[in-house]
Amino acid sequence: MITEVMTIPRRFNGPPRSGNGGYVCGRLAHYLDGPASVRLRAPPPLDHELRVEVSGEGARLFDGDTLVAQAHRTELDLKPPAAPSFAEAQTASKSCIGFVRHLLPHCFVCGPKRAEGDGLRIFPGRTADEAVFAAPWVPHTSLDDGSGRAAPEFLWAALDCAGAFATMPTGMQPIILGELCARLDGGVAIGERCVVAAWSIGVEGRKRFAGTALYSASGVAVAAARATWIEIPSMPGGEA
Repeated sequence: MITEVMTIPRRFNGPPRSGNGGYVCGRLAHYLDGPASVRLRAPPPLDHELRVEVSGEGARLFDGDTLVAQAHRTELDLKPPAAPSFAEAQTASKSCIGFVRHLLPHCFVCGPKRAEGDGLRIFPGRTADEAVFAAPWVPHTSLDDGSGRAAPEFLWAALDCAGAFATMPTGMQPIILGELCARLDGGVAIGERCVVAAWSIGVEGRKRFAGTALYSASGVAVAAARATWIEIPSMPGGEA
């Protein structure tokens, strides 16, 4: 078994006092090869040393004795829809419900109160195909992995929140990410005009399922994910 230390910087929050789910999933998936499924067990604390345990069975993230997240290799059989164009995504984004009401307005991925170059500012809105939500995204230089491309954990982050908008289009019901299964088939360059799309897959009790995809400037799906979202009574540490 390999043991390492991980810290989630405060910049990468979802709720005010815990890490953005997609970003944290991407950080843990880094220890595995190929598609991975990551289940979040507890809110990931910010600016705090966490323990990563990596074995043949996968990777686990601990805060002391508390299991925060666990990851394992998997297969993802998910066919994304046809890519919306960047212009279509721009138009759809204008109708994002997050501009009217947002439970987590400072979320690193979808918070409208995050400045340009700070948060990802991915604001999905309904496209002409009403089953699909889309948003434009241009990776900022601060996301560079050192090779001129966005680091993988930010691709995971980009695949996160759009699914929530697709499964709760009114923006009224608090939901949290329970599990994210993602496959990265490529990457995107810093400054590239990308599109994020999301669609609802189904509902089962308090669970809502969504698919998300990230498209390059050429319209190729370079990453895809299936997410499980869970309805909760109120958002922990949330803001109205």
